Amino acid sequence: MLTESTRLQDFPTLSGITYLNTAAESIPPRCTGEAIEAYWHDKLRGMRGRDRHFAQVEACREVSARMLSLRTSEVSFCSCSSEAYNLLATALQLRGSDEVVVTDLEFPAAVTPWLRAAELPTLRLWKAVDGSLDVRDLVPLLNEHTKLVQVSLVSFYNGHRIDWQRFHDAVRQLAPNAILSVDITQALGRVVLDCDGADILISSTHKWTLGIHGGCIIGIPEAGASRLTTHAGGWLHVQNAFDADRFERAVAKTGAASFSVGMPNFVSLYALNASLRYLEGIGVANIAAHADPLVGEAEAGLLGLGVKPMCRWNGTGILAFQHPRSAELHAALEREKVHVMHSAGRLRIAVHGYNTYEDIRLFLRVLSTLLVRV
Repeated sequence: MLTESTRLQDFPTLSGITYLNTAAESIPPRCTGEAIEAYWHDKLRGMRGRDRHFAQVEACREVSARMLSLRTSEVSFCSCSSEAYNLLATALQLRGSDEVVVTDLEFPAAVTPWLRAAELPTLRLWKAVDGSLDVRDLVPLLNEHTKLVQVSLVSFYNGHRIDWQRFHDAVRQLAPNAILSVDITQALGRVVLDCDGADILISSTHKWTLGIHGGCIIGIPEAGASRLTTHAGGWLHVQNAFDADRFERAVAKTGAASFSVGMPNFVSLYALNASLRYLEGIGVANIAAHADPLVGEAEAGLLGLGVKPMCRWNGTGILAFQHPRSAELHAALEREKVHVMHSAGRLRIAVHGYNTYEDIRLFLRVLSTLLVRV
């Protein structure tokens, strides 16, 4: 996908290291940095730079909509996924009689808003078995009281990819009143999205999208906009923010637009606009075709070393495994400039389009030596 020369041209900091930690933090391409510099130059224009700032927001909305297969009016931005989920909570206004289904492979930002609500809904936990979510275990949790089903298309924890169509059909049949919310943070920019029929899509911007912190993409199809309009205060999302009746009422824009409550984080959207266009130019399908065989080789190599991944790989960029001396393994890998994620006894590798077969082979070579030592 990238030649050695274009790889080092676009990602010069990859020289001399093996970087397998994109699921935590990406290494952005050079064009992302150039976009940040462009923001700075526009910011130096003071108020005259505002037109350029908002033009970048609209350009970012356009490319984001294409990546999500939505219309531009169905896409908006806020500052992070935690903000997005808290704003979603204001839209849903759940009560004690309502039920929410989450999975035990979910990132905390998608779970804790339902545990911090003024009136707590009933939380039902869809548990993974052997690291995978089986729709048959979801079915007993769904009913007419289910108001939200929250999942990740790809789990941050172990890389499990949900069987979307079976999951979607089960929710629509057994929980007709439920909002279907999907976090695509660990998918967007790395795997071809297959989450048609979701009511809301949420993605952070500093991982596979190759952007930076301070941004979050919100996608809400027009059909569900009225149900998913926030009840938050602010100004940018208010239709009558500066009208004569602004002290009497606040009328929010509907759907995705209602999640942009205040001044955009312009610098993150400059960066995201550049990084998404970079990915779009390569093609996510091409990225998957390049990177998936590398993950397959890593999985086969781990199994050959007697290390069982936490779930069977099913077409994502992530593999994770547990080891009783994971901290020592991680420290030793770092000494060899092989960068992976380590947390609570778990090691996780993440393979993007800028990774190579040599990255995987070096990781496995170092790991094999270390496993003998420890």
